[in-house]
Amino acid sequence: MRNRIIALFVLLYIAISSIFLFAIALCIWLLTRWFDRRLVLLHQFTCFWACHYLWAMPAWRVHLSGRERLRKDGVYIIVSNHQSQLDILLAFRLFFPFKWVSKIEVFRLPLIGWNMYLNRYIPLKRGDKESIARMLSRCEDALAQGSSIYMFPEGTRSTSTRLRPFKPGAFLLAHKLKLPLLAIAINGTRKALPKYSLNFHGRQELQITVLGEIPYAEFADLSVSETAEMVRSRIAGHVHG
Repeated sequence: MRNRIIALFVLLYIAISSIFLFAIALCIWLLTRWFDRRLVLLHQFTCFWACHYLWAMPAWRVHLSGRERLRKDGVYIIVSNHQSQLDILLAFRLFFPFKWVSKIEVFRLPLIGWNMYLNRYIPLKRGDKESIARMLSRCEDALAQGSSIYMFPEGTRSTSTRLRPFKPGAFLLAHKLKLPLLAIAINGTRKALPKYSLNFHGRQELQITVLGEIPYAEFADLSVSETAEMVRSRIAGHVHG
């Protein structure tokens, strides 16, 4: 019962704070969209919006490592494993400009979803071929403008430490545009917020690790499926919880 009450208060705080934070995000969008074409300032505020929920929860200790491996001017196709909805908050902890690829249902959430539209993040209707084609096209446009893309190639959250097979989208883009991949490993979020649960699960150690850039030359001679498996194996070697 205690954990459910804590979870209820967290959800209530998220709902109330999102009203004020979305208002700030809207002001930033209105003031900066004319000169900040990639909406970097809005994205950085969105990183703060997300991270302050991690900072406000003392039971969650976040460990970030490898951030120095990010080139400030780098344009990447970023891929990571997916254990929990908390993975999204941890990814924002990077404070690195990118565009999310996310299922369209998230965009329909009041306030948080509206902010995703303001940021020009990229919606995807899973299993819909036309939506996948539009997603890939929008990713190409964003990458051409100098924005990195962040994807969860498993497609959905894993219920164990074993990674699901990686879908090809991110790796199709990397081959077509000859861009580097950036591999990230996330640990601990599955225990903190398991799939299909909104309950509080006590003290948890959350970890996000930037494994490093994978230059195009490293996978140029591989097929898309071989590239996906190579990156999956690299990430899986760092996933333990």
